[in-house]
Amino acid sequence: MKVRAYESRDIAAICAIYNHYIKNTTITFEEEALSEVDMQVRVDAYQKIYPWLVGYHQGSVVGYTYATRWKERTAYRHTAEATIYVKPGAAGNGYGKALYSALLATLCKTGCHVVLGCIALPNEASVGLHESFGFRKVAHFCEVGRKFGQWLDVGYWELQLSLPALSPYIPEDSLGTAEILPVSG
Repeated sequence: MKVRAYESRDIAAICAIYNHYIKNTTITFEEEALSEVDMQVRVDAYQKIYPWLVGYHQGSVVGYTYATRWKERTAYRHTAEATIYVKPGAAGNGYGKALYSALLATLCKTGCHVVLGCIALPNEASVGLHESFGFRKVAHFCEVGRKFGQWLDVGYWELQLSLPALSPYIPEDSLGTAEILPVSG
C-alpha cells in the first residue's frame, strides 16, 4: 500500500467508503449519504489546515485519514481531531496503521501538540488502533447519539505528540509494507 495526499480523483472512492459506514454502521453519526459534491466541499475545507491522506493498493483507494480542528477557539489551535476509514472488507491488512502513522507524522510537522480520536462505542477495532499508537482514553459520554433506534456512547482518546520529533508511541514497524509518499504542506 502507498499513502499520499488526497487528489480530486479520489472523491468517488472516498464517498463510497464513507457512505457505507453511514448507511450500515453506527461508527459515524451521520445518517444521510453524502454526494461527491458535498464530500469535496468538506475535503477542501479540512485541507486548509490539516492533511487529508489516502491509502491505495493496486490502483484502488483502500482507506483515508484526515485531521480537523477540534474546536474553533484560537487557544485550541494546536489540537486536532483525527479520523480514519478503511474500505469495507479491507480491515486487518495494516492499512489503518499505515494511514495513521503517516497522518501522525504529518501532524507533528504542522505544530499539532494533541491529537484526539472520537470513537462511537462500542468499536473494538478503532479503540485497538488508537491504543496501539499510545492514545489513552480520556472521556466517555453516555447516550449522546441516536442512530438505528439505539442510544450510542462516544469516547475520546488522546495522544500528545512530541515536537519536533515523532511521539515515541508511533511504532517504527507500524508502517508494515506501506510506502509513504511525500505530503505537501
